[in-house]
Amino acid sequence: MRIHADIGKCQGYGNCVAIDAKHFDLDDDGMVVVIDDAVAPDELDTTEEAVRSCPVSAIWTQAAGGPADE
Repeated sequence: MRIHADIGKCQGYGNCVAIDAKHFDLDDDGMVVVIDDAVAPDELDTTEEAVRSCPVSAIWTQAAGGPADE
């Protein structure tokens, strides 16, 4: 799985960072930064919880090799 983010949608709530600081951080402007876009199978539950916690749906996961990876 790969993580994707739409920085234009991010409002800086930080829920994703609070849940999954291995994959997400906030930059100096308070916008999401994907630290590591690769999600191992044993990390998927935590990452998906972080994705669901975003109130503006600015982050999502997709199977590696999908259209967003091309």
